[in-house]
Amino acid sequence: MRIGLLFLTFLSTLALSGCGYNTLQSTDEQIKAGWAEVLNQYQRRADLVPNLVNTVKGYAAQEQAVLLGVTNARAKVGSIQATPELINNEQAFAKFQAAQSELTSALSRLLVVSENYPQLKSDANFRDLQAQLEGTENRITVARNRYIKSVQDYNVVVRSVPSNLTAMMFGFKVKPSFTVENEKEISKPPTVDFSAPGQQIPAK
Repeated sequence: MRIGLLFLTFLSTLALSGCGYNTLQSTDEQIKAGWAEVLNQYQRRADLVPNLVNTVKGYAAQEQAVLLGVTNARAKVGSIQATPELINNEQAFAKFQAAQSELTSALSRLLVVSENYPQLKSDANFRDLQAQLEGTENRITVARNRYIKSVQDYNVVVRSVPSNLTAMMFGFKVKPSFTVENEKEISKPPTVDFSAPGQQIPAK
């Protein structure tokens, strides 16, 4: 009786392996790890915003609309509970993505405005914050791309035969990913211009 039960368990394990269960598990774990890294990098960026805004305000207080735009965009990002379950909810994921895109745009406008203030551009703290922001934007792009690849691999397994039957049986569903019309454009980190007034460093 015991031997027969063990044999059935063994056969069940083989069947699940052959139907993609193990692949579903491994790709799902890769998505979770990738998502954690995406959140980590987005949080790193959000943490830079208050100091960046305060520094700009010291030289360009009249740019209230731009400064308020960045502050409000950061607040909107912070209002979204980026739990692990968010990646299973298409609407919640879209809301999160929209908020992050809004912050990206607001920061880009802030950097454009800063070009009009030579003293601000020469401020050591501002230059350091810009460099940190550029590095963070690069890390965000890398983390997003890894996450996109993980979701793609997972979704292929969920949709493919016969693993799709296993996915249905155990509740594995297609997950949303970062997909926007201007994906290529917003993935570019802000260009940091450390040149003197009148001298421009071409964007790469």
